[in-house]
Formats: sequence, structure tokens, C-alpha cells
Amino acid sequence: MTQITPTEAVAHCPALFLAAPASGQGKTTITAALARYHRDLGRKVRVFKMGPDYLDPQILEQASGQPVTQLDLWMAGAEYCRHQFYLAAQQADLILVEGAMGLFDGEPSSADLAATFNIPVALVMDVKGMAQTAAAVALGLANFREDVEFCGLIANNCGTERHAQLIRDALDGRMPLLANLARDPEVSLPERHLGLVQAHEVRDELEQRFNLGKAWLGEQAICELPAPVAFASQDIAPPKKLLVGTKIGIARDAAFSFIYSANTRLLEAMGAELSYFSPLNDKHLPEADALWFAGGYPELHAKQLAENSSMLKDVREFNANKKPILAECGGFLYCLENLTDLNDVTYTMTGILAGQGAMRGKRGCQGMQAAMLPEGEVRAHAHHRSRSQNTPEPIAHGKRQRHLAPGESIYRQQGLTASYLHLFFPSNPQAVAQLFTKPLIPKQQ
Repeated sequence: MTQITPTEAVAHCPALFLAAPASGQGKTTITAALARYHRDLGRKVRVFKMGPDYLDPQILEQASGQPVTQLDLWMAGAEYCRHQFYLAAQQADLILVEGAMGLFDGEPSSADLAATFNIPVALVMDVKGMAQTAAAVALGLANFREDVEFCGLIANNCGTERHAQLIRDALDGRMPLLANLARDPEVSLPERHLGLVQAHEVRDELEQRFNLGKAWLGEQAICELPAPVAFASQDIAPPKKLLVGTKIGIARDAAFSFIYSANTRLLEAMGAELSYFSPLNDKHLPEADALWFAGGYPELHAKQLAENSSMLKDVREFNANKKPILAECGGFLYCLENLTDLNDVTYTMTGILAGQGAMRGKRGCQGMQAAMLPEGEVRAHAHHRSRSQNTPEPIAHGKRQRHLAPGESIYRQQGLTASYLHLFFPSNPQAVAQLFTKPLIPKQQ
């Protein structure tokens, strides 16, 4: 655990880390319900999401009414994470952190993040089909590492009070049963490939589920404010004003929405002027010196994207003028010549990069990688269920976190930088600033 020296500035705030033995246990549903419960009591709730997730944070942001920041010890670094917790603790009444995958999965894992910042873990477990075994699994996880503090078990999908009592008795006072929650499809959050649906698509439905979630939690122990946690300050120098006078147009709509708020905050802190546009609905690009096409679900909107001919023309002209463009994952697919959707229908895209993209069902690629750009290394991740073919020779590849095989291809033509990788800008602000102003041209070009 992190030791705090007497000279450090410290902010105290009640905090809880919601983790699970595996994915699909109900972490997001319970975190959202807790956030709304405390928000409706007039408390300011800050929620953080472990790992490179775009979809859960949208829902948690709606539930809490506050920005949700992704945290990862490898992608963002311990100093960045510490700074975010300290800032939140200064103004929040409660900090909630939702883990990723299983508690000890990954390197670094949710357990590593919880242990680094001394945040107690509430274990969320789907207990359907087991009773005493749920207690055995919970106690086994609690005793797996000495540096992870457990505050109790949340038994999700718990059938009856008798079911809960069997688990409670088996815990035998060694761990509190913080809540026993019956299965309720009216509370559970809807899903889609690669994760949850985007919050803006089901905003009204989510509001109903959040309100039902409060009643679902009831007045159980999990609803009590947890003990305060001491969050030490972390001195981070403000970014240099490298983007003053640079206008960046950012694609943002139902097709392109995988945008870290940390990324846009950094661009603004470096002096950039941001404007948002919709490749789906807008006829023309905004006035801009650079463009950013983030990831999303272009395959679900390929027909509409293809039919917006004036937008396609504007993007082609922008690229022909060698202005900087960053295209990530779904944005990368939009830059190819065409895209084949899940129904095997092919649509024309911008064609500013040679190649074709196609969806490939359930199989996909995911994992942490560093983008080895000419401007420098930028931490990133990949998560996609599509493939590309007939693309140009890449200028570089991603460097996998723990595997020697080359990662995702990185392409650069004219001012375009395109890849399946999603970049985390704060990991190298100077390199990112150059991407949006004057990308380096490899010697072979």
C-alpha cells in the first residue's frame, strides 16, 4: 500500500472500490445505482472507471451527474491516477471506483489500483446457483493478497432471504454481507457487442433504471457512506501551451463517440479551440486546422455515413491539403475506401487511406499497446471486432504491453495518422500536440 509522508498535502473522502471475480457480475448496474442513490441525497459523487472503457463511463456519468474519468496504472500512470483522486477528494462527498474484469485479472489489475490508493473493495458477485460456495469464493479472494482491503460482499442475483442467510452464515463474521440483491431485469443495464449501449441512445430508459436501482438497493449496508480514505497530492506540471491558435474539429455523434474526457481536457489545457461535428448529420466540416475521428460504431451507421456525400467530399479535400487528421479504430474504418457491415453490405467511406474494412462477428482483438509514433510513444489500447485489408505499408506498429508480437499497424499518409489504437493523450502531451499541428513524415515518404 502507498505510504503517505507527513509533509504531503492530503484530502480525505469516503471511497469504495467495486470489483468482482469476473466480468458480467453486475458491477456497472450496482455502481450506477449507488451513484444515483447518493446523488439524490444531495451528495456530490465522483465515479472513476478502471481500464480503457468508453461505454460504462457514459452511463456512470449520467447516473452521478459528474464527469467520469478512466484510470489505469499502465496507460495513465500512477502519478496521473493519484492527481485525479486528490482533485476529486477535494470537492466530492463520495468517490466510487468501478473495477474491470476480475479483481486480479490483468497487469496492472483492479486489485493493484485499489491497493495503490488504499481504497477498500466491495466484492460484487452473481451468486445464482450457489450459496456457501459464494462465501468460500469471497473469502478466498479476500485472502489472496494482504495489501488489498475488503469491506464486504454484495450478493447479486440472490434469490431469497433464505439464500442470503446461507451465504451470511457461511461467511461467519469473517466478511460482512453488504447487500443481497434479487435479480431484476428492470434494473439491469442493456448490452451490445463490445459492451453496453451508449448512454445517449437510451437516456430516458436509463433514468428509469437508475430510479428503480435506488429502491433495489433498499436500505442495506452498501448504502451507508464508507469510511474516508486519505488521498495524497501529486504535483503535475501543467501542459505547455503547444496548441494555442489551433482549431481542432472532433467528430462526435452516434457513430463516433469513444472520446476520453481526459483527452479533450488536455487539448483545451494546451490551448486548442475545439469544435464538434457530426459525420452523420452535418453537411460540411467546421473551420478547423486539424481533425480527430475517434472510435465508435460506424458499422451501425455505415449507410448514413456513405450517403452524406458532401461530408465525404470535405474530408477528402481536407486530407488533400495535407492537414493533420487523427483517426482511431472506428475513425480508421471511416478513412478506408469502404466498410462492410455485419449484414455483409458494403458502403463507400472517405477513401483517404487505401484499403477495406469489414466486421467479423464475435471474434475480436483487444489489449493494451503503446503507439510507437515518430513523435514519441503514446500509451493506448485496442478493442475491435473488424478487420482491414489491402492497406498501405504501415510506418510503425503498436508495442504490446506483455507480448513480443507486433501490435496494431499505424499508417501515415499526407497529414493522416490512422490505426486501430485508441490513444490516451495525457501519456505524452507533446507528441499529441505535434500530431495535431505538424505530424512527422517518415523518411521513406
